[in-house]
Amino acid sequence: MVNRILSIPLLLMFSMISQAAAEPIKFGVTLGLTGKNAELADMQAKGFLLWQNEVNKRGGILGRNVEIVIYDDKDNKDNGKSLYEILIQKDKVDLLFGPYSSGMTAAILPVTEKYEYPVLVSGASSDELWKQGYKYVFGIFIPASRYAVGFLEAAANSGITDIAIVYAEDAFSKSIAQGTKEWAERFGLNIVLYKEFKKTRENLDDIALEAKTAGAKGLIVCGHFDEAVAMRLSLEKIRWKPKAYFASVGPVLQSYYDRLDTKANHTFSASQWEHHERMNMPASTAFYNAFKNAYGVDPSYHAATAYAAGEIFEAAIKKAKTVDKKQIKHLLSTMNTTSILGKYGVDSTGMQIKHYTITIQWQNGKKEIVWPKELMTSKPVFE
Repeated sequence: MVNRILSIPLLLMFSMISQAAAEPIKFGVTLGLTGKNAELADMQAKGFLLWQNEVNKRGGILGRNVEIVIYDDKDNKDNGKSLYEILIQKDKVDLLFGPYSSGMTAAILPVTEKYEYPVLVSGASSDELWKQGYKYVFGIFIPASRYAVGFLEAAANSGITDIAIVYAEDAFSKSIAQGTKEWAERFGLNIVLYKEFKKTRENLDDIALEAKTAGAKGLIVCGHFDEAVAMRLSLEKIRWKPKAYFASVGPVLQSYYDRLDTKANHTFSASQWEHHERMNMPASTAFYNAFKNAYGVDPSYHAATAYAAGEIFEAAIKKAKTVDKKQIKHLLSTMNTTSILGKYGVDSTGMQIKHYTITIQWQNGKKEIVWPKELMTSKPVFE
């Protein structure tokens, strides 16, 4: 009788354990899939879903499948805040990825901090994100202030001494500009123009002309895709070819070349990840091939950062043997691991300190890696 009585709660307990184990580990994220950054957000969505599908093919994590809940925030900050409340309160996700763009991420972090949810930021890098005293936010790639370091080193080594830095008015672009100014001064470069412009501007002819008149030999545009394209068109219009043209974000996309054709050649940019047939990086190559097979297009670094964020969460969960948020937060704060991006490790603020950017340049219709030397596939070309 005693054994029979004890067996009932034991059976119930095992049943509950089995049922819990069968429930998926739920992740949540919002992306501006129909907003101004839709192309980049779509790349991120594809990266997240590729990781989800590959993990589930391997049997999941801790014997549980992975499910990513993705909402379209339309690049609207109020939408983002409301949707992260829904992810936490209604969907009851276990863990969270950050949205795309530094502005959107800044908007939702007060929500995630309130509920003490660890957030892996896979689509934002403004330095300001790490200066607010948040305890649950962790970056996976180097902050925006260091984006142009590789280019500046290459430019200085080429004999360029005078540069112009122009930037859009958003937080991300400002972070790039401020960091670029500081690093340019360290490299001994002379900044002949440092100027902000409105993000909504489509014509940058006057800014380009001002940089030319100031005597700049190198021009750096801090912004997103539209700014990179607009400035390149303005350079063509005023018939000025600076010795070096660098623009953030936009030139890493194939659509930059598709839009500009040969005018895209010799443009420099910073990338968080690149695939090249001459690089001996098996995990990165496997990701590239899987993405290309799944979607029929080349992944940008935005897709790679999303996939890498999944890999980092996976490593933390396996190490913790749980999705308990406090334990995951501790591991994201302290662990060193790797992903297809390379090394992961953060400082006391959650800012990434182990990863570094790659500098690319369009040469003859193809992206080449021109910095760092260890990964170089071609030497930089200056006009």
